[in-house]
Amino acid sequence: MTDSKSSKQVANLSVAWERAFGYVQAVKVKDTIYISGQLSHDSEGKLIAPATLDENGRPADFSQMEAQIRQTYVNAKTLLAEYGATLDDVVEETLFVLDVPSAFAAGSKVRKEMYGTDMPPVASNLIGVTALAFPEQIVEITFRAVIDRTQSMKQNAPGETLSGGILVYRLHDAQDSQT
Repeated sequence: MTDSKSSKQVANLSVAWERAFGYVQAVKVKDTIYISGQLSHDSEGKLIAPATLDENGRPADFSQMEAQIRQTYVNAKTLLAEYGATLDDVVEETLFVLDVPSAFAAGSKVRKEMYGTDMPPVASNLIGVTALAFPEQIVEITFRAVIDRTQSMKQNAPGETLSGGILVYRLHDAQDSQT
């Protein structure tokens, strides 16, 4: 969806809190995608792996951290796909967590799994907070992605394969045949 007042393209997941809070899940401006804080919910808005709450309404433990982080990445992948992007296009992420030690342990495992490498080329921030939008939620992640494929191709040598599988020589061959 394109905002008629600007060059912003927006995307939502159609969960109730988008309208209630009045925000969009993702915004693309030029070659950059900004993804709002993602939670571990399914396509119906039901929380996946909600933390068990204690008598004070706070998480009793953080054993659901890994499952929540994994679902959060799944939701981010869905939003990125709206713009033809993938996790390969992510340049920065910020994890807001209720418990840093459990998030560090779970996050390091899930990040490597989701990005498909032991050293994801992504600037990452892990920030401890005292509360999130829902009491059962123990992690929220924001993402920033850049999808300027034209610029990426110009910086690679002919015949070199980019992370998205695009062969640069095809671009150069097409340009050479037009001259």
